[in-house]
Amino acid sequence: MDQSIKERFDEHIRKRGLRRTAQRDLIVEAAFSTDEHFTAEELWARARKLDPKASRATVYRTIALLEECELLREIDLGRDERVYDPNFLDSPDHNHLICVDCGKVLEFEDQNSALLIDCITRRLGFRPSSKSMRIEACCDQLRKDGFCPTLVEMRLGKGAD
Repeated sequence: MDQSIKERFDEHIRKRGLRRTAQRDLIVEAAFSTDEHFTAEELWARARKLDPKASRATVYRTIALLEECELLREIDLGRDERVYDPNFLDSPDHNHLICVDCGKVLEFEDQNSALLIDCITRRLGFRPSSKSMRIEACCDQLRKDGFCPTLVEMRLGKGAD
């Protein structure tokens, strides 16, 4: 994990009059141990792997703090659940392509889409404060081959629950 993340978080909680705790440090470490999106429950599971006593309530409170200091962003991936993206610090203008067949999420950056979003908002009398695009699309591999390994993996994973 990048040291600047810890420093930014520590500064934020200090300004809020909160204290640094081992639980919060553990949760921040779990949140930024990977670039993958996660739900609060998934983050709690990650934190419990590091410390079985990790508190679900502390996970939810820490997520809120991470959002306040703009280290974490809630994103809408169309799954009727809150998903958090830890990648906005390094790539604030990245977008998401979501396969409606298998649920696979790909992140991408494109100068043309950034320019288009900027032009549209300015033409309508706004100045963008943040940018995010979500594109839902059908998997070419599934249409072409009739098979998508991500879809099979997703269905097998859901069946195991």
